[in-house]
Amino acid sequence: MLSIQNITAGYDDKTVLHDITATVQAGQFIGIIGPNGSGKTTLLRIISGILKPLRGKIVFEGRELEKISRRELTRKMACLPQDVSIDLSFTVRQVTLMGRYPHLSRFGPHTQKDFDIAEQAMALADVSELAGRLITEISGGERQRALIAMCLAQQPTLLLLDEPTSHLDIGHQLSVLGLLSRLNRQNELAVIAVFHDLNLACEYCQKLMLLNRGRLEAFGSPQEVVSKDMIERVYETEVVVQENPRSGRPHIVISAEENKGKFDKIG
Repeated sequence: MLSIQNITAGYDDKTVLHDITATVQAGQFIGIIGPNGSGKTTLLRIISGILKPLRGKIVFEGRELEKISRRELTRKMACLPQDVSIDLSFTVRQVTLMGRYPHLSRFGPHTQKDFDIAEQAMALADVSELAGRLITEISGGERQRALIAMCLAQQPTLLLLDEPTSHLDIGHQLSVLGLLSRLNRQNELAVIAVFHDLNLACEYCQKLMLLNRGRLEAFGSPQEVVSKDMIERVYETEVVVQENPRSGRPHIVISAEENKGKFDKIG
């Protein structure tokens, strides 16, 4: 579905990513992890076509990304940035309908088909009961699900998310990630998401891309990527990596005592 081929990218005279190569299959749930400044968001922007690479190319569904029009691309690829600001008085239904814009004819109104697809998207995202509520008056977790509904209304084959659980409490984190996991399995929707929480990434993702200083350090299953030696080397933090007794996935334990004094100079 998606081929990342020798991508080097950056901003102005600063190179952020160096020679990144990876392949994502249809229907996979991929997590992008790595320390702050490692290039996670930059890679997501390259995949979405928002940022052009300095070298290399992205191939999406058999075609080079730069040869796909933005309108056509947004019919197949949906992107949810980390901080989406919708502060106007839109209802959840109106926000969801925004996802239909790539499918509208020029200057054309929404059709009954668009309304039906929006209703289906809200049902999939479990926000149907919030359809008439203002987006500014619902909880953070509900708001995130509503934004996912907007993305689903695009009817994409690939969903990109930048830290989809940031600023959410643990209950809402599990709600949002459970939704994404269900959509990934039942609708064969490919998902690529940036994570800061390594344990959540291990629990929900089929494969992880570990970035370190702009380079792809590892790409594989959570069991292949998240080892004590790897995490300590990349994050420069002492950890214990155990097996989650419920899921069998890696679980990272940190100790303030073990890392005491290491970061005293930060800040």
